[in-house]
Amino acid sequence: MLFNADKCKVMHVGYNNNNNNNNNKHANYDVNDVQLECVLEEKDLDVIISEDLKWQKQCSEAVRKANRMLGMIKRNFVDRSQ
Repeated sequence: MLFNADKCKVMHVGYNNNNNNNNNKHANYDVNDVQLECVLEEKDLDVIISEDLKWQKQCSEAVRKANRMLGMIKRNFVDRSQ
């Protein structure tokens, strides 16, 4: 099984380890002559992980999915009485 470098990404995790500070330059990582993409967040196993390790995006996504489901229920049922 070959290693697929096109699917790999780099995330710089930590409080003082972000790209917003111009004094803090990050290294470029290459695998098999392919430069890895630097990302701020990544979704794996339906969990959103951000570079600051905060849960805000994960919670917002869960609320968005729940509201979509509630909207679908509201549109498809004629009688919504208990």
